[in-house]
Amino acid sequence: MPPAQTLHRPPTHRLALRWGAALTGRLVMAALGLLAGCAGTAPPPADLPALRAGPGQALLLGEVHDNAAQHALRQELLAALMARGDRPALLMEQLDRERQPALDAASRPGGDLSPAALDAQVDAVVQAAGSAPGWHWPFYTPYIRLALLHGLPIVAANVPRAEARTVMQQGLAATGFDAAVPDDIARAQATAIEASHCGQLTAAQAARLALAQVARDQFMARLVARHAGRGVVLLAGNGHVRSDIGVPSWLPADLRARTRVVGALEADSTGPAAYDTVLRTAAQPRTDPCAGMRMPATPTPAPR
Repeated sequence: MPPAQTLHRPPTHRLALRWGAALTGRLVMAALGLLAGCAGTAPPPADLPALRAGPGQALLLGEVHDNAAQHALRQELLAALMARGDRPALLMEQLDRERQPALDAASRPGGDLSPAALDAQVDAVVQAAGSAPGWHWPFYTPYIRLALLHGLPIVAANVPRAEARTVMQQGLAATGFDAAVPDDIARAQATAIEASHCGQLTAAQAARLALAQVARDQFMARLVARHAGRGVVLLAGNGHVRSDIGVPSWLPADLRARTRVVGALEADSTGPAAYDTVLRTAAQPRTDPCAGMRMPATPTPAPR
């Protein structure tokens, strides 16, 4: 695995050639070779070669945001789709929707696909993304580079934090979202948020944060439906792509039937039933996120 700071300029032409037109289990294992020796990395699922994102199809790719191994593997998967001829819209949780005009301008095809020109355009897209906190851009620029190389629309798929705070304070309808949230989804979202915040939230705080999560899921679902005609790949946290309470819950039934959900889980995590397919990697080394945590009276909605 190369250092994180070098991930933003991978040899994407070699990725596509390596995968070729047919994605096989052995090629997936070759991709996983970068994880050799990492305890907890599981063999790829047998249905991985069937994943597609062509016209009328949607592929929702989950992630643990800071897991470098997962990003490397998903970049291989996106390159494989390109090699097989899919040209989906690339929806990214890491981009706030208010930045879409700037992103469109920065990603407009310029005709020059030389490495230097692509490098400059990738940098321009990142600049157009603004200063959204919480994202380590070297993990995400390889996806942007692949999108530019193959002419994929880059779509901002996140609700800005200011809007999420409005949802928390005034409800979903205040910003045009569907307030009719089934009780089981509301409860499960609040429970998941309590767990992700180390049990430091009150029930009321968790319920408010759950509204922000639902708003993001609904917005992503609207974008999936809008772009499904050409095909969709959504890059988002595992919590968003969950088939039981996440984005798929808000898709029309016919589109949900044409949507595949891939969870990217770490070796010590649970919950594979929430995904159609699971990619399991070793845990990313990190400090204990709960150590010394003290939650503020009004929590800030964060990506999950």
